[in-house]
Order: sequence, then structure tokens, then C-alpha cells
Amino acid sequence: MDTIFIKEFKVATLIGVYEWERQVPQTIQLDLEIGLTDCHAMQSDRVEDTVDYGAVVIRIQDTLKQQHFFLLEKLAEHIAQLILQEFSATRVKVSVAKLNLISGVKKLGVTIERCA
Repeated sequence: MDTIFIKEFKVATLIGVYEWERQVPQTIQLDLEIGLTDCHAMQSDRVEDTVDYGAVVIRIQDTLKQQHFFLLEKLAEHIAQLILQEFSATRVKVSVAKLNLISGVKKLGVTIERCA
């Protein structure tokens, strides 16, 4: 299995259970690993034969502009399902972290892994 990764992808979104968290966008960090079973791009050298990671980034940015979440867990699940369904991945690992939310804590978040 081949893996495409996107690391330290930062995006602003409204997220949180507390009212004050939903007033001003917070920057979150995403780390993604996208698994592909039959990736022919190594032979063909064509983006059509793999997952276009630029398209993944744009799609996530778009969805976070339109949809807001209370929990990081729900956001991670949403992104995982989006990648599995829209980009034909066979496996995806999604880490979502809030940055500097609690004094003395650089990042806090969740990691999930899903298969098609």
C-alpha cells in the first residue's frame, strides 16, 4: 500500500463546545495519511492515477468554511469520510489538533484511522 501524506496543514475554522470558541475562528492543524492500494502514478507519472493532494487541501478548506463542528472527533470523522468517498482512498488516518488552547500545551487533539 502506498501512502500520501499532508503534514502540518493549518486552517482556520469555528470549532468548540463553548460559545466563546464559536465566535472567532481558531487555527487547527491537520495531519493526513491517505492510503492507496492500486496507485499507478509511479509508472504513469500522471496525477489522474493518484490522489491529487492539492485537491484534498482545497476540498477540506471549502468544507471547513461551510460546516462547523463542536468536537474535534466529529471533524476528524467528517474529513476521513470525505477523503474515503470523494478521493477513492482505501485507508485514511486523520489527526486534528487545536494549537495553544491551554496554557503550557502546544497541541491537543485526536487521531482516527478509517478504511473503505
